[in-house]
Amino acid sequence: MRNREKATYHARREVVLAVARDLFAERGYRATTVRDIADASGVLSGSLYHYFDSKETLIDEILSSYLDELILVYRGVVAEGGDAQSTLARLVAGAFGALDRHRAAGLVLHSERHHLDRLPRFAHLVEREAEIEHIWSAVIERGKTSGELRPDIDGRLTYRFVRDGVCAAARWSCPATELAGQFLALLLDGLRG
Repeated sequence: MRNREKATYHARREVVLAVARDLFAERGYRATTVRDIADASGVLSGSLYHYFDSKETLIDEILSSYLDELILVYRGVVAEGGDAQSTLARLVAGAFGALDRHRAAGLVLHSERHHLDRLPRFAHLVEREAEIEHIWSAVIERGKTSGELRPDIDGRLTYRFVRDGVCAAARWSCPATELAGQFLALLLDGLRG
């Protein structure tokens, strides 16, 4: 492929990916067909396979880019150090910041997580989510040990409340970063020791 052809190919591929992302968020992954994606992208159904070999590849790329960004952000937050409350504040800010950039992916992950978790092809997504849960749970447990957070809370369950709350916020019309402060105030006021 020459440079111009490559540029056209990559531009069309990005259009198809963006359309799939929006349709998956709006209708759900399972309810969206390849034909729906092709029609909304302005390509023939068969031509879609020139860009992606399957619908599964589309959702995999959408969710992988979101989870990869989250992991990088969260690892960076933890590497900065600090007490548990300030670390949680930065984790929440990172979660909402990533959600602003990947709103559709957050919605899709929230609604399709349990379906995709059962499919062997998506085992790597389950592993990424497990790493994210471990990062959050470790910070929460550190806060419990230091007395910054209540000792009677379950770190894993608390993380899941946070995760689902952040993903649910993707359905709201205001920018996710505007919600981060309110979310953090509710979280920490409910967890303070």
